[in-house]
Amino acid sequence: MLKAKLAHGWLLACLFLVGAPAQAGAPTVAAASDLQFALTEAAEQFQQETGHALRLNFGSSGNFRRQIAQGAPFELYLSADERYVQALYEEGYTQDEGVIYAIGRLVWLQRAGRGDLPNEETPLEAVKTALKAGTTERIALANPEHAPYGVAARQALEYAGLWEQTEPLRILGENVSQAAQFALSDDARGGLVAYSLALAPTLGERSEYVLIPEEWHSPLRQRMVLTNQAGDIATAFYQWLQENEGQSILRTYGFSVE
Repeated sequence: MLKAKLAHGWLLACLFLVGAPAQAGAPTVAAASDLQFALTEAAEQFQQETGHALRLNFGSSGNFRRQIAQGAPFELYLSADERYVQALYEEGYTQDEGVIYAIGRLVWLQRAGRGDLPNEETPLEAVKTALKAGTTERIALANPEHAPYGVAARQALEYAGLWEQTEPLRILGENVSQAAQFALSDDARGGLVAYSLALAPTLGERSEYVLIPEEWHSPLRQRMVLTNQAGDIATAFYQWLQENEGQSILRTYGFSVE
């Protein structure tokens, strides 16, 4: 732990000595879209402390995993599913196995003011109601083919015995952030999305949510790792996210941290 802190201090000292403008040579970060608000805030705080910016790319973890293997110039990868990081490590694309930086949660999200928000004991009651009523309102979730929150959403629907029944109503987002947008659209009943997005002020003003029980789906163990292309700035940010300030921001957005 002491060595890690000393190394981090050395890296930050080096960053302060760099004379180039903040945007010049800024490292590119690939991050799961559930981090859209939390990581943006973290990167802004990091820049205030070090004078160095980061280029943040948000999307589905599975797509980023494939792009990194194809040579995309990402220096830091924050996945919503640790298995993608582990696969890249085994294939030789990362410096090590990385670390768990957060545990995510899934919520049912719907437009504010509907007055029919389900309770935590039956969080998918709105889905059942929509099916019984024969409505055409859509149910939004991220694509399970490459988005970890889409996998969790499918597992939650399967747990409730609703996966096959909801096939005609499902609308898939490319990532969980897009799924949240779909969930709040006029023709949607709601959707299964990341808790971190539901807590973001821009979405919170327009929505309401209820947590999905953790036992309804596999744990959303989110792992980050430095790729073989990582430089000093990306390494410093990677360390910063594991310390008090970075972890505090993640907690603000509903992530559990170890």
